[in-house]
Amino acid sequence: RKAAEFYRLRQENHLLRKAVREQYRLEQLVGVSEPMQQVLEFVQKVADSDSTVMIQGESGTGKELVARMLHFNSLRRDRPLVPVNCGAIPENLLESELFGHEKGAFTGATHSRMGRFELANGGTIFLDEIGEMSLPLQVKLLRVLQEREFERVGGNRTIHVDVRIIAATNQDLELQVEERRFRKDLFYRLNVIPILIPPLRERRSDIPLLIEHFLTRFNQSKHTDVSGFSSEALQFLIEYDWPGNIRELENMIERLVVLKKQGTLGVEDLPQKFGRRSMTPEFKEQFIRFNDDGINLSREVEQYEKHLIMEALRKANGVTSRAAQLLHLNRTTLVEKLKRKGVDPRSHVETLPLWPRVSSQKIDDLPT
Repeated sequence: RKAAEFYRLRQENHLLRKAVREQYRLEQLVGVSEPMQQVLEFVQKVADSDSTVMIQGESGTGKELVARMLHFNSLRRDRPLVPVNCGAIPENLLESELFGHEKGAFTGATHSRMGRFELANGGTIFLDEIGEMSLPLQVKLLRVLQEREFERVGGNRTIHVDVRIIAATNQDLELQVEERRFRKDLFYRLNVIPILIPPLRERRSDIPLLIEHFLTRFNQSKHTDVSGFSSEALQFLIEYDWPGNIRELENMIERLVVLKKQGTLGVEDLPQKFGRRSMTPEFKEQFIRFNDDGINLSREVEQYEKHLIMEALRKANGVTSRAAQLLHLNRTTLVEKLKRKGVDPRSHVETLPLWPRVSSQKIDDLPT
């Protein structure tokens, strides 16, 4: 009977693992836009590598989903994936959470306990919100990255682990390095393979696909029959900037499905904030010049985006990290846009004497 129970549990475990792998197949990454196709192509290339990955992107862009896809499409797919949210665990507990502790290491440590790194041995550890980690703990993490070894809190026995490390952040770590809030050596160790997840406002062509994906999922789970959005409502959703990114879109779709139950969603069903997103007459008057042949929308949008970027650079005195903050962009995203548009941030510096390092550095070494 015990043998039969063991066999049943083993088969159940096998089926569950198979279901999880199916859930995180690369084809499940929704997106036809060029930015997301680049992300998908990059994930395919690096999934079976053991190299450390740094995933950057705003909150709600799907960094954890990409981390799970990296793991479940790697050679470690049958070993544990252990997530740790470094920003959600109090600083005084995070060291014990990551590295474990021995009995009596601190008040309340009544028995020894394995940490997340030990639990992830043979598999992958996902360090989310890595930018929230304190400097003292960064030193210990650096050693694990370099040597794959550590000691538990209150212990002196060295523990060796075989683990792949995937980190994620919604912060500008390069700026934190400049401000001495994040170790430069740790940043370079983590940033071996960087993956930048674009915000939803930079991949608007994916919004209809994501809407269809979430509608299908919530109709199934909540036994509803919402067929979709009217063309006018859909246009509002495409034009909206989605500061909360995919998470905000997902939550809104769930709420609308629960309230509507069936039929087509119109503008009247949308939250009030969407009804105010239409273009004002002043905006149309200032930026859109229609003639008999119409306009080239892509070119107009590109020119207006370039105008806003140059204006932000002027306000930031040519410092791209500050300009990126003004534009609510990741610094890496802004640098890529500058290269693509042929904009030199240094041409927007009003007072070069404010940068004393100019005399002792090559011009290429100036901060960008």
